[in-house]
Amino acid sequence: MAERFRGFLPVVVDVETAGFNAQSDALLEVAAVIVGFDQGGRLRPTRTLSYHLQPFEGANLDPAALEFNGIDPHHPLRIAHKEQEAIPELLREVRAAVRAAECKRAVLVGHNANFDLSFLQAAIERCNIKRNPFHPFSTFDTVSLAALAFGQTVLARACASAGIEFDNAEAHSARYDTEKTAELFCAVVNRWAALEASGGL
Repeated sequence: MAERFRGFLPVVVDVETAGFNAQSDALLEVAAVIVGFDQGGRLRPTRTLSYHLQPFEGANLDPAALEFNGIDPHHPLRIAHKEQEAIPELLREVRAAVRAAECKRAVLVGHNANFDLSFLQAAIERCNIKRNPFHPFSTFDTVSLAALAFGQTVLARACASAGIEFDNAEAHSARYDTEKTAELFCAVVNRWAALEASGGL
């Protein structure tokens, strides 16, 4: 892994939010998928981390965003953690995965990755965390990768083109979208490896 991505460990991340402004709008869900190579040399999702989050104090909750993702931040049965509990735990797990893979740091993989990175970085700043394992600006964006590999940019359509099952009723859950994005990322990387091995590049 350390040799394949220039010392980076790809970590697939998705967030669900209460708006588009990372500084003012609430981060409501965050999920991450660690990937690794199997014995056959194919990239696979290996572990999922997922958290429902309480809106930070003073956070904006845009009704249109909540209607879109279907999240009720104040639902009595919604088990949610404070950012100060969940974000440090998530980063500890990512740092451990980076060490285990003998990589230098993590690189965020996402579908529209800069959006996910901006909300994650804002939460890290609010938690006053100094040891951030993610590269501060580099990302691997599956929108671009899927456009190249399959001619599609929408996650559901890209998954369909890659032969990955996608349930629209489950979409807009950070855990589900992250796991599907991870499958898509692995499919693109493995497709490239197969083309290289066959001499098709």
